[in-house]
Amino acid sequence: MESFIIEGGHPLQGTITPQGAKNEALEVICATLLSEEPVRIKNIPDILDVNNLILLLKDIGVKVTRNSRNDYTFVSDRLNLDYLESEEFVRKCASLRGSVLLIGPLLGRFGKAIIAKPGGDKIGRRRLDTHFLGFKHLGAKFVHDDGCNVFRIEARKLKGCYMLLDEASVTGTANIIMTAVLAEGTTTIYNAACEPYIQQLCHLLNAMGARISGIASNLLTIVGVKTLHGAEHTILPDMIEVGSFIGMAAMVGEGIRIKNVSLRNLGIIPDAFRRLGVKVKEEGDDLVIPHQSHYVIDSFIDGTIMTLSDAPWPGLTPDLLSVLLVVATQARGSVLFHQKMFESRLFFVDKLIDMGAQIILCDPHRAVVVGHDHKLQLRAGRMTSPDIRAGIALLIAALSANGTSRIANIAQIDRGYEDIEKRLNNLGARIKRVDD
Repeated sequence: MESFIIEGGHPLQGTITPQGAKNEALEVICATLLSEEPVRIKNIPDILDVNNLILLLKDIGVKVTRNSRNDYTFVSDRLNLDYLESEEFVRKCASLRGSVLLIGPLLGRFGKAIIAKPGGDKIGRRRLDTHFLGFKHLGAKFVHDDGCNVFRIEARKLKGCYMLLDEASVTGTANIIMTAVLAEGTTTIYNAACEPYIQQLCHLLNAMGARISGIASNLLTIVGVKTLHGAEHTILPDMIEVGSFIGMAAMVGEGIRIKNVSLRNLGIIPDAFRRLGVKVKEEGDDLVIPHQSHYVIDSFIDGTIMTLSDAPWPGLTPDLLSVLLVVATQARGSVLFHQKMFESRLFFVDKLIDMGAQIILCDPHRAVVVGHDHKLQLRAGRMTSPDIRAGIALLIAALSANGTSRIANIAQIDRGYEDIEKRLNNLGARIKRVDD
């Protein structure tokens, strides 16, 4: 196990470019299973979760060619479906959240899938009901094998239909789309997730010969086709990494430019930081965050305390609430954070409290932050990263702290951020990776 040693208090300055989007990468890489022809995907982030998924595809029999570090070609012409029954496959799925996205393409193309309950962040309950209800609507049957802790899903014939999703689940929508593109007839999905990465998945599938309309809305119509062919696709910049860099720039920046952010796909992320008083300037497709000695939290028009809460797209992504919360610790004013979607994601704030932050954890979903206005610097400390997003939030806190901090279990950070210490050290940070 590795840790980061962070010497706090060093300002960051310069230009940084976000990696390819992790969540989109997991979706579109799994979509390559739907065709036996080559599918080339560019701007794939070189991170643990994505690399483990690629290794899992290789185990299934996908031919993977690495054209360059972030550019791969996938050919799924001869797959070893018997491997899905192996204990090794079940074990690997249990440690990788993205493995759930294998179900849709395997079911859509081969009429069967076996998948273990996926692993990943320990941030609260993330149920799979939406996925399975969608598969059931399309004609699939499934059982849970308690002995092996796997789901066995089969469909002799998939047939399109109308369905109203019980929640706008992103991975659920992605899985149902990938199942429906090869189903007979027309599938209509209402209350579909419509975030940019779902849009990108639909664009790739259409490039492969699918017939999907309603892209960018919550009402998708999919006319099934018999086969899909090869295509090329480029992954968007990671909006969560862009938000993380905005947070770092606000806390310890002396002027940072974030290059090529795909501004039109960031939604309300820049405005969420502006509500905390952070100056975010738009220059072409770049964001510039100037140095600020103070940033003042807005209040609502009626004068009540600012509240930031997560919501399905185009609402504020839950993945950035941890970063926004850390930024608020040094703002002027108070803000209530309401994490609606996961019941364990705010528990990392006890580590910030130990560092001197003024935070009241009201319950598993709500926390009030009273900002220090840079009058009281956070103290360095020893921490453990509980999940990807809390990990990067703790790293931001450590960069701003007085003294040297240590963050253990940084494999959680590596799951979502490519070469993070190298890129931040190039901006002036002092981060060292060590073996525990």
